[in-house]
Amino acid sequence: MRLKKIKFLAIALFLVGTIKAATIFTLPIEKNELWWLGVINHAIMQPLSEGYQANLYANCYGNQAQPLLLSNTGKYIWSAEPFEIEVRNDSLFLSKPYGEFVFKKAGLTLRDAYMGASREFFPPSGKMPDMLMFQQPQYNTWIELLYDQNQDDVLKYANGILGNGLPPGVIMIDDNWQEDYGNWKFHPQRFPNPKQMIDSLHQKGFKVMLWICPFISPDSEIGRKLESENLVLKSAAGGTKIVNWWNGYSTVLDLSKPQAVSWFESRLNELQNEYGIDGFKFDAGDPEFYLDGIDSTGINPNYQTELFCRLGINYPLNEYRAAWRMGGQPLAQRLRDKGHNWADLQTLIPGIVLQGLMGYPFTCPDMIGGGEMGSFLDLRKIDQELIVRSAQCHAFMPMMQFSVAPWRILDEEHFGAVKAAVALREKFIGEILKLSQEAARSGEPVIRSLEYVFPNGNYEKVADQFLIGNTIMVAPFLDTLAFRNVVIPEGKWIDDRGKVFIGPRTIKISSELNRVPYYIKKEK
Repeated sequence: MRLKKIKFLAIALFLVGTIKAATIFTLPIEKNELWWLGVINHAIMQPLSEGYQANLYANCYGNQAQPLLLSNTGKYIWSAEPFEIEVRNDSLFLSKPYGEFVFKKAGLTLRDAYMGASREFFPPSGKMPDMLMFQQPQYNTWIELLYDQNQDDVLKYANGILGNGLPPGVIMIDDNWQEDYGNWKFHPQRFPNPKQMIDSLHQKGFKVMLWICPFISPDSEIGRKLESENLVLKSAAGGTKIVNWWNGYSTVLDLSKPQAVSWFESRLNELQNEYGIDGFKFDAGDPEFYLDGIDSTGINPNYQTELFCRLGINYPLNEYRAAWRMGGQPLAQRLRDKGHNWADLQTLIPGIVLQGLMGYPFTCPDMIGGGEMGSFLDLRKIDQELIVRSAQCHAFMPMMQFSVAPWRILDEEHFGAVKAAVALREKFIGEILKLSQEAARSGEPVIRSLEYVFPNGNYEKVADQFLIGNTIMVAPFLDTLAFRNVVIPEGKWIDDRGKVFIGPRTIKISSELNRVPYYIKKEK
């Protein structure tokens, strides 16, 4: 009986548009209605299906999140606070301890729902990250150096990029360049002359980013100082909160305090002023690291993630992996670390598409071939074709990022195919840049699903194709099969070999190492 009352209440208030202080809200799913949720790491599970569950409180699932649901019937659900969700009995069940849900019908399609939510709750800022993030490949030193970041090998990596025929771009020096967490100075033994190194990288045509995080080593001089100034998070018991993260145990800055933000920004600005650093890779910041902590505002842990993201707005050359409620902002958002396997490769397109649907258009699909720490420790397990297919998929995304040196692990044929993908990107970079600039003004995604562009065509579950804007469709090879099917939507399409197809129809094409199938929509 209680369920029926709640369901009735939800429907009644849905017509008004707002449910306040709801502990549980039930919304029936209409026939042929599908929903997408702002949990980017669950993109491969979407649209949502029976049995799906998630809890966004203190959990962004290791990637960006947005407290938003969108339907292909033009409806959206927004919550400023994190919530729980379950899909069962052909209904959405949402709950949270406080706040309100906002429900609206913005039109008839998925695009209508997204644009309506974007305009009201995360309008575009008019700005975008540094253009070089899009114009050229990015290079991250993580896979090559892991925790042995050092001046000689960073320069060797940069020289290898140029010496093997790849263009300069953004180079990111990853974790362990610093003296300690919170002591954001170059380690003097590993980097004896960092200014000289940065100058050399600039002369070679690179811009330089440094890895950074909100953690502080508690037994360091900086850690003790920040603790004495009450700028780190407190535990519920009243002492300093110690966070167990992937690199050990640390305290964490309480970014709800303006003094902590000022301290952090002053460290970053010093690195820029003293060494010429161009920007920062902002890692960690996930809300689970703030769970059970007591900040100066007494609000939910997700807000600390949002505050960490807001730091990056002042630095046009930035990158984030974890984010909360940051749609429309000029932040580069990377998919979370992927393994060196075909299953993870197949998550790239759904992930990038969902990022755009949640207001994050400036996106990068992790590192080519996989960015997990152990992916390339055993070269006998390297799948060279997987590296090629990953690079080909990256080449059509807003950003592409190398980490493992492809010239080190690939034979001539496969490395040639990777370089061909980089060269092919040049053909489309103008359109990618134009759409990225438009996204900064309109909020419209750069990378779009077939359902977004061609609604009501039964394309809701096509997860291995995507569009750049409305007229360039890409259907990369994402497995080792000899053939793949390509869905051709309505209209006249010309493929990469000049062949004309009239949709809607489905075609079968054969797999070739050096081919990335793409289709350009033409007026009839």
